[in-house]
Amino acid sequence: MPSQLFSPSPARPAATLSRRLARWGAAALLAGAAIAPVMAQTTTLKIIPSSNITVLDPIWTTAYVTRNFGYMVYDTLFATDLEGHIKPQMVDKWKVSGDNKTWTFTLREGLEFHDGKPVTSEDVVASLKRWASRDTFGAQLAKVTERYDTPDAKTFSIVLKEPFGLVLEALGKPSSNVPFIMPKRMADTSGDVQVKESIGSGPYVFKADEFRPGERVVFTKNMRYKPRTEAPSGTAGGKKVYVDRVEWLIIRDAQTQMNALLNGEADILEQPAFEQYATLRTNPDIQLVDAQPAGNQFILRFNFLQPPFNNEKVRRAALLALGQEAFLRTQVGTPGLTRYCKSMFPCGTPFESEQTGDYTGIANPQKAKALLEEAGYKGEPVVLMRPTDNPTIGKLPLVAKQQLEQAGFKVDMQSMDWSTLVARRAKKDAPAAGGWSAFMTSWTASDILNPITMAMMNATGDKGWFGWQNDPKLEEIKVQFAQAKTEAEKKKFAQAAQLRAFETASHVPVGQYNQPAAVRKNVSGLVPAGAQVYWNIRKQ
Repeated sequence: MPSQLFSPSPARPAATLSRRLARWGAAALLAGAAIAPVMAQTTTLKIIPSSNITVLDPIWTTAYVTRNFGYMVYDTLFATDLEGHIKPQMVDKWKVSGDNKTWTFTLREGLEFHDGKPVTSEDVVASLKRWASRDTFGAQLAKVTERYDTPDAKTFSIVLKEPFGLVLEALGKPSSNVPFIMPKRMADTSGDVQVKESIGSGPYVFKADEFRPGERVVFTKNMRYKPRTEAPSGTAGGKKVYVDRVEWLIIRDAQTQMNALLNGEADILEQPAFEQYATLRTNPDIQLVDAQPAGNQFILRFNFLQPPFNNEKVRRAALLALGQEAFLRTQVGTPGLTRYCKSMFPCGTPFESEQTGDYTGIANPQKAKALLEEAGYKGEPVVLMRPTDNPTIGKLPLVAKQQLEQAGFKVDMQSMDWSTLVARRAKKDAPAAGGWSAFMTSWTASDILNPITMAMMNATGDKGWFGWQNDPKLEEIKVQFAQAKTEAEKKKFAQAAQLRAFETASHVPVGQYNQPAAVRKNVSGLVPAGAQVYWNIRKQ
């Protein structure tokens, strides 16, 4: 209630106020239902996300904080449950023609965007086209798509040139880039340009009027949303919302983040600093919940367009110079949270492979230095970007700088916040003109399970992921993987893709790790999904 209702006038004694309150209370009891809406309390879930968010378009970038934003605001046609099975989400039913070339889908009843307009097949098709212009998996589907048909407002068809065995896997892709469905007016925006609005049909509504970049992101419960009836599992199932409001609190300092959680000023800390786990484990008010049980992988990515890493031998020299043990010890250091894994596909997942060519995951500065000399490296500075406000990866560039310099590289490490790095890595300028040579990041396992979903294996040049590798041979192997009919064939082509990626040094995997979220014990229902999703949560 507004405080002025209870403020005594200076001309009236406190006893008079007491009598007024007593009469007001009796009236409230009699009024009952009429007063209840006034007395209703808003349940607000307060979350400290993994980083600041400046890009709100989950198709334009693969940044996880933007992907998580996408899951708040938008919905998907299909989704992936915790066992890896593809389940319908916005789709009610579907059928496939006898020749496996025409896939026809019918949308669920009652789907509405936040502005009250119905979701139509035209919105879906425009969204899929835009997603395919940016995403590795989407690009593979687009290559074999002849056309889209929209016979009515609830029905759409994907007509293929040839059978493609991963249609549902593409539409139900759980992580970056997720094929979120937007209104056609937004989805008609070129994939190279960020959308100007954030209007979806998902379980939460983005409060653009309360958005404070660098401070706060606010969402409210979407009262129009009709969740599925199935239990939540992964990104699939019913997206039931039990809170009225969600606030993302942008706090850059790791210690301040933890203090806010311990003091009850925040309910969930998505990614605690690794050195904080010892304290968090002993606090009776805190529980650790791993939303990515399959783990994550640290990687270093090269810029293929600009010297010195436009030279394959220079990239391979850098690959040989980097060793996982130092990265894991320096960045994580916490027992039980790390795993040495030289495979590009995460260890413990179906396509994990020991076929890694010259890469061992153990630093070999002598061999790297010899290859660097053979490559004719002339001391061009390597501009290595470091995100100082990201406790999950902020120490990785320090190790990379040391190991690269031991192999003979000249490294110019430039510090910035993560949102600046996300914007800068999209620039193709020379390093000296505001571009870059290399950056480090992490990927959740669900994003890098196979050659199609792995952004670093998008070797389509200017249309590919940041770094812009152009390798038709790797792209052909990916087509063979997509066309494979048996698991044995898929494994064969996955290994071939990994060997080709190591041969061309598409990127360097530098260790596997887990990073559970820290959650106050009065909060329950956090869904392990391979992404941070915030439906099904109750707060007492």
